[in-house]
Amino acid sequence: MRENGFRAEEIDTSRPHPARIYDYLLGGKDNYEVDQRAADQLAAAAPEVRIGVRANRAFLQRAVRHVVASGVRQILDIGTGLPTSPNVHETAREIAPDVRIAYVDNDPIVNTHANALLSGSGATSTVLADLRDPRSVLDHPDVRRVIDFDEPVALLLVAVIHFLTEADKPGQIIATLRDALPAGSFLVLSHATGDFADRSAAQAVYQQATATLNLRPHAEIERFFDGFDLIEPGLAQVPFWRPDTPPPARSGEIGFYGGVARKSD
Repeated sequence: MRENGFRAEEIDTSRPHPARIYDYLLGGKDNYEVDQRAADQLAAAAPEVRIGVRANRAFLQRAVRHVVASGVRQILDIGTGLPTSPNVHETAREIAPDVRIAYVDNDPIVNTHANALLSGSGATSTVLADLRDPRSVLDHPDVRRVIDFDEPVALLLVAVIHFLTEADKPGQIIATLRDALPAGSFLVLSHATGDFADRSAAQAVYQQATATLNLRPHAEIERFFDGFDLIEPGLAQVPFWRPDTPPPARSGEIGFYGGVARKSD
């Protein structure tokens, strides 16, 4: 059976997958031995990686709280990864129970887990689609079922753009998504960087995975916010984006930038 271009037998468990590596680093159980080995190699190459993925997750939660507190009641989360509580919908609905969320990922395993978790929730949808084809995301009926593009939307691109190569044209992808959003919408984006240390050994781990890791410097990542107005403190290392607790040890080494920006009226 094929769903949105994928068959069950196309699920690749022979190579590490970024979503499952991330899940293992967060302490999750939805991963395989191949993912665990890759994650352990990654941690050996970049010892702060476990702190980094937790800091990135905390950034996501703070950013979601901010956009919902700002009045947004729709979230389009692309590259959602495996469900990890508190999930985006749990965080958002602590502030506003009426928030609607569309989760999008191109991994059938992610889609299966998300569907099992969210079955019966009419205000939430899970979509199997690929960020590299943004129109297929925007036009997907299960996205349209919960997202009204005439009203402000929070677009989440958290720890996903760094899996796009330059040949994928990430700037154009984000521009296509941006142009579909009305004024008052937000972009929440985080991205891995090599600005603070040589991460070539970490990148080598992903060469064996289903997606490569493409580190970018601050200036290149900041350009992804073109057409939006970054809110304070701008594009910052994730532990330092509006922290609500003291930053963890070794925060200065964490190789993730994060930012939140609003589309002007």
